[in-house]
Amino acid sequence: MTGTLYLIPNTLGCAEDQQASLLQSIIPDTVQQMTAGLSHFVVENAKTTRTYLKLLSQHHALSKPVQEIQMSELNVNTPAQALEGLLTPLLQGHDVGLISEAGVPAVADPGANLVRLAHQRGITVRPLVGPSSLLMALMASGLNGQSFAFHGYLPTDAAQRAKRIKELEDRSRKEKQTQLLIETPYRNAAMLEALATTCNPNSLICVATDLSLTSESIITTSAAEWKAKIQANKAPDFHKKPSVFLFLGQ
Repeated sequence: MTGTLYLIPNTLGCAEDQQASLLQSIIPDTVQQMTAGLSHFVVENAKTTRTYLKLLSQHHALSKPVQEIQMSELNVNTPAQALEGLLTPLLQGHDVGLISEAGVPAVADPGANLVRLAHQRGITVRPLVGPSSLLMALMASGLNGQSFAFHGYLPTDAAQRAKRIKELEDRSRKEKQTQLLIETPYRNAAMLEALATTCNPNSLICVATDLSLTSESIITTSAAEWKAKIQANKAPDFHKKPSVFLFLGQ
């Protein structure tokens, strides 16, 4: 009998002195217990996952000492041919937890490739409840939550990025569909400026930063208002902070 692949949520990040309280408020206790009981993991970063498990051990006893827990890394540098080997513990009957660096795994995350392969091998996949920055941003944006699409990263070339924004805005306007994007945190300002200057002045843009943290900021207003904020140096304090960008064409 094969094991179960558990998709384990993580916090969306926090200051070290806030970790314990944030863990308790963000990750359900039943999920914490399930995670603590596992001895095999596939993780995006082994070092930070060990830190997470040590934090978890303050509330729930781990199945083994952290240094004895088996961890294999799966990140953007993992070759496709290595995925099969990551399933070995599962095929041997062990339950395995999949953990990404932030939020839920397999969404905008290389873990999706492992999940797909697990399905192909007849392995049970079980998602656990936890924070998704994309859904939290959509919930709080005030934009259309009935129809939406996530596009990940846009081109870094300014001209190509503007072209793609216009394409998505046209689609958004015709289908009344909210568009969701993410960006490398140090390029947040460039992304907001591109949206504000490329979109129709009446189109609505939301910037959601540091979701679930004490520094959380969620602002929805028109492209014209965002352009005015940028010109007045009143853009959000979001440099190098994880952010989600949403817009609805008008």
